[in-house]
Amino acid sequence: MLLTQSCITTSEDKKASPESEDKNIYNLREAQVKPEGYDYSDQKTFKVLSWNVEHFVDSYDDPYINTNRENNPNADLDKKLSYLVEGLKTANADLVILQEFESTKYLRQIAKDSLPELGYTYVAGAPSDDWYMNVVVMSKFPLGVLYSYGNVTTPALDYVDENGNKETQNHLNTRMWSLEVFPAEDYDFILTGLHLKAGRGERNKAIRLGQINFLKQRFQRFIELNPSQNLLITGDLNSTLESDEISALKDGNNKAFTFYDPLPVDQMTHSVKNPERRLDYTLFNGNMQNEYVQHSAQVPTLLEDEKLEVMSDHLPLIISFRKIDE
Repeated sequence: MLLTQSCITTSEDKKASPESEDKNIYNLREAQVKPEGYDYSDQKTFKVLSWNVEHFVDSYDDPYINTNRENNPNADLDKKLSYLVEGLKTANADLVILQEFESTKYLRQIAKDSLPELGYTYVAGAPSDDWYMNVVVMSKFPLGVLYSYGNVTTPALDYVDENGNKETQNHLNTRMWSLEVFPAEDYDFILTGLHLKAGRGERNKAIRLGQINFLKQRFQRFIELNPSQNLLITGDLNSTLESDEISALKDGNNKAFTFYDPLPVDQMTHSVKNPERRLDYTLFNGNMQNEYVQHSAQVPTLLEDEKLEVMSDHLPLIISFRKIDE
């Protein structure tokens, strides 16, 4: 499934170039342009924040989602919203990727009502029709094509149950998508937001490996189209540092296909009360390696401990990059 988000603009003074007058020639920068009136800042770097915000729902009951956490939100709803806004203002990231968040509609409203000074004009995601834990993004930069994987069926890789039956699934794959991001006139990358299958045991591991196997195939296609393609992965991968899942995601046979984890190995993200595991990651491929701002990947202090415990069971991650291919 391929979705696009667009902002329709007009200008009376624009004229077609010779290329656009030829109906058989299509120029990407003419077909997909920055919004009219948008100006890139002269900021040399950009910051990315990723955070699993744990069952973050609005106060309205969606009649098409039948689960108690969405139908009857807990009493901390207003506190969670207040603390999220406080944390996002402290971070002031250029891109914010949230996991376990109900909808893009709600995120857009928060950006408008509570964060107008931060300039989060662009919001995207591919929410499930019947579940409330989605992966969403808001951005200060224009966005492009959104690749949604919710209709893709992936296997529980190399797994059979006690009766010898194989297993497939697609109900979790709405929590995976890839998106074109344009931080500068001459710099872009494809962001992949993830919230992989949770749980321990061989079955859950096999489902995650099936999801990762599909993602690697998608990355291969992106790189085949553009060998210098910048790729960034972020989210809750529900996999520990030493796991087969992280190895499978990172390993590649060339620079573009290999991913790197810059966060120090002693930095843990789960749980907030006792961070002893790493489940959350931001990984970049070899094409983005030189743009990475050294030592910028970290678990930031965005809130006081008491507020963090109300917000989520996961700690956030931030990372920065330069806006130029190096």
